[in-house]
Amino acid sequence: MLENREGQTVPQVTFHTRRNHEWVDVTSDEIFKGKTVIVFSLPGAFTPTCSSTHVPRYNQLTPAFKQHGVDDVICISVNDAFVMNEWRNEQKAFNVTFLPDGNGDFSRGMDMLVPKTTSALVSVPGVTQCW
Repeated sequence: MLENREGQTVPQVTFHTRRNHEWVDVTSDEIFKGKTVIVFSLPGAFTPTCSSTHVPRYNQLTPAFKQHGVDDVICISVNDAFVMNEWRNEQKAFNVTFLPDGNGDFSRGMDMLVPKTTSALVSVPGVTQCW
């Protein structure tokens, strides 16, 4: 079970985003300071359940959230800006702000980064030499 993070300060990070084919860096303060924000974090863009259930439902509910004082609804995933923008477009989720956490800095700062291992192999004529 996840640890309760109530009262935890939002990490200070810079999100490297793309708008109108230009790089735009956005800081945590620009997103959160003095605002009421809903953030939902998903494990990956274009994943089946996230794309069929989570993103559409948040997109549908965003106008209601805003009627109740929420300033923004944000989807964060450890993907780059190009992937996040295409995912948003494919989902037609224009009520939700998609933020790329490309290096996982925000997720790590929230202690929510999912541990993953990287592996590689070397094969010399079809025989694994190291793993």
